[in-house]
This record gives sequence, structure tokens and C-alpha cells, in this order.
Amino acid sequence: MRPLLMLSALCLCCLSAGAQDAYSKSVDAWHAERIARLTAEDGWLSLIGRDWLNPGENTLGSASGSTVLLPDWAAPARAGLFILEGTTVRFRPLPGSGLLLNGKPAGEAVLTSDADGKPDLLQAGRVRLYVIRRGNRFGIRIKDPEAPTRKAFHGMPRYPVDPVWRVEADFLPYATPQIRNIPTVLGTTEPMTAPGLLKFKVDGREVTLEPMIEDPEHPELFLIFKDATSAHGTYPAGRFLYADMPKNGKVILDFNRAVNPPCAFTLFATCPLPPKQNQLIIAITAGEKDPGLH
Repeated sequence: MRPLLMLSALCLCCLSAGAQDAYSKSVDAWHAERIARLTAEDGWLSLIGRDWLNPGENTLGSASGSTVLLPDWAAPARAGLFILEGTTVRFRPLPGSGLLLNGKPAGEAVLTSDADGKPDLLQAGRVRLYVIRRGNRFGIRIKDPEAPTRKAFHGMPRYPVDPVWRVEADFLPYATPQIRNIPTVLGTTEPMTAPGLLKFKVDGREVTLEPMIEDPEHPELFLIFKDATSAHGTYPAGRFLYADMPKNGKVILDFNRAVNPPCAFTLFATCPLPPKQNQLIIAITAGEKDPGLH
């Protein structure tokens, strides 16, 4: 028999059948929206490349050895140059490139990265490119709406929605928010802010998770975690869960909404990995399972 969760203050499993059905439908609707974003023409499944820039000139084109390599059907052998100077990325198109910048014929320009808001968008045929910044590194992310990963996607396996996995956790704030160096799949670390600890119980056992805040301007709690299902039904590197900021010292953690990180769908993502304090020995049998795409 599956162990029951010992909830601190909330027990959706005790709701009426009608209320449970309404809850399940709300999770299903939320997940359908997530799949729509994932499978959109510019979603994670369309990612076909990620190339890092070096200081100075970086070549763009379909020629072998290009720093940023494009398919030969999308661009000429030499299409342009990315010039990295400090924290500035300048793009210089070459004659006959046919590239567009934000929908207009591309000219020389300094490009905005994803770290500075909506990035400038280069387009080579149907292929789209933009600058990403990860710490002190700058790269070019490349997407193709006709990518095999997008065309071959046939849905996301997940556990049945179970109200017992919607838990209320106590939020224990730190006197001063802590900066954590979170490991990434690139072998680097990324500083994130931890505002406190979340504490709840599973089958009488106390469990803690440390959430992060990704964007202080749009604060929400971001949890990167592994559990006993990791590599045994769910994605080996772990999963993500988002939650609203604490209210009256409480946070709702709905593990039915636990999702796979982008690196579960593509080799070109730059995902953070679960820190040691978020690697659980319990099995969280809720949310998305391993899509098995690579």
C-alpha cells in the first residue's frame, strides 16, 4: 500500500469526490498549458544548438568549423560575425547572409541577451538565434520549429493526479537570505538566493527542501530536487517545482505539478542541478515522469 502523507495542516485527500475531481481537472488543465508551451514553435523541443562565444570574433554560418554552426539549408557558409567584447555582443552580418534581426534585414547591432529581458532575435530562414548569458559566459541558442525532437514528441508520461501530494509546508525564513552556488549540467555553478527552508512530513518523517528565488523582480519559490524515483521512473537529474511565495508562514507544494527540467528534452539546455540539501531519500510519486528523449 502506498504510504499516506502526514500533512501539517491541509488534507485534500479528505475532500469530497466532487472536489477531488475538480482539483484533478485543474491540474490536468495546467499540464495541458505546459505541454502547449513546450511544443510551441519556439519551445524547448525546438532547440537544435547552443554554441559558446569566445572573446573577439566568432563566425556564424554553415561552413565546417564555424563558431556558431547553422544547417546548410538555413544560411550560407559565412553569414556573419558575433563580436564579444567584455559583456557586449555585437553582430555584424556579411553580404548575402539574408538574415533578419527582429523581423527586419539585419545590420550591425549590439544584441540584447536573455539575461537583460527579451533577447534580440536573429532569423536564418526558419531558424531562430539569440544570445544567452550564463554567469560570465555568452552563447547563442538556436531553435528550429521543424526540429526532430519537436516533431517526434508524443506526450509526457506522468503519475496519476493524487490530491495527497498537495501539501502545506511551514516556511522557516533565514535571518538573512543565503546565496547558494547551485551546480549546473555545464559543470559550473550559478548563484541563487535561498530565502529559507520549507518543512513538511511524509508518512510521519520530517522533510525539508530549500527553495530558491530565480527572479527578484517576479518572486516565486523555485525548487530543484531529486528523490527516490530519480532514475527509477523520473528524470535522473531531478525535477523542478514552483510555488507561490509564503503567506502567513505557509507554502503550498503541489508535487502533482513537478516538472522535468529543459535538459530532459534537449542536450543544449543549461539546467541547474539539485543541491545536496534537496536530494531526498523518499519517493515522490507525483508529477512528470522521465520522457526518455535522450
